[in-house]
Amino acid sequence: MKKDIETNEDIVLLVNNFYEKVKQDAVIQHFFTEVVKVDWEKHLPVMYRFWDNIIFHSGAYTGNPMEVHMQLHTKCPMHRKHFERWMELFTATVDELFEGEKAFQVKQRALSIATVMQIKIAAIPTQESFY
Repeated sequence: MKKDIETNEDIVLLVNNFYEKVKQDAVIQHFFTEVVKVDWEKHLPVMYRFWDNIIFHSGAYTGNPMEVHMQLHTKCPMHRKHFERWMELFTATVDELFEGEKAFQVKQRALSIATVMQIKIAAIPTQESFY
């Protein structure tokens, strides 16, 4: 039986495993390696704080992920397939590592975040259709 997400170390494990999948994924990897060229040493601690805040309401994260993703979308349009793939990878990572109330909640919150981002980003005009 897997354990639930209970500690910051669990968040680090989740985030690290998730981004290892992202870095190898043919559908969304280019956003991180080509479009933005993410500095992983800086990005990962931000993601630890983000998910710590989402899961444990710690107040550890103070950024604006919507603004970051809206700017990203203007550089390289994000489509429904990108959000769906992000969710597939995130959900699979949670399911591989954890089970329980917090694990369920983090998947629900991820889906909510992805849905809101899709709706807001769809309103940004681009040369390509979002859907």
